[in-house]
Amino acid sequence: MSKQAEQPQAPDSAELADVDFESALGELEALVEQMETGELSLEDSLRAFERGVKLTRHCQGALKNAELKVKVLTEANTLENLDLDDPDDA
Repeated sequence: MSKQAEQPQAPDSAELADVDFESALGELEALVEQMETGELSLEDSLRAFERGVKLTRHCQGALKNAELKVKVLTEANTLENLDLDDPDDA
């Protein structure tokens, strides 16, 4: 009897906590390319798919957080018009 299926999995957020958006997206793109070749075994394909799902959720969460930050800033009227072409405004 295999003990592998009984091992608990780390939550997605904890596993990818230190991975930035760009790195996660790059890894996801590499996984997709790898899977598209059709050369992975079934087990490797399943592992790649599982990792891809985790990376996708991580990226979606990062985008959602960025969207919320932009929304908060724009709703709070904290944005100011800046004329970056006029050096005298500094």
